[in-house]
Amino acid sequence: MNNRQQITNTIQTYFDCMYESSSEKAHTAFHPDAWITGYLPNGFQHMSVTGFADFVASQQPSPKANGEPAELEIISIDIAGHTAVARVRDAYLGLTFLDTLSFIEHDGEWRIINKLFHVEG
Repeated sequence: MNNRQQITNTIQTYFDCMYESSSEKAHTAFHPDAWITGYLPNGFQHMSVTGFADFVASQQPSPKANGEPAELEIISIDIAGHTAVARVRDAYLGLTFLDTLSFIEHDGEWRIINKLFHVEG
């Protein structure tokens, strides 16, 4: 599997963690030292992977169980050596996010090292 395909798979795991309210998938997609940062309608947010994983797991029933449509668009992937940046648009909890995901290849796996998010609209 090439780098682009591995990154695409990680993006899908990232989306699935939110769509399925899966803490386990969040920890699979993100590097343990990653940060998730951006603005929600109620203000600035900055959390660790554990904080993010706990948040998505707390969304019960999950968007998938609620029958919400899965909305994920990969806008771009740019790879430079052992690093990459992807822009994705996804729907989550009634909001549309534009995410900038920074990746690092570590021990042969591509994982998200930083998520910077923006709520559209």
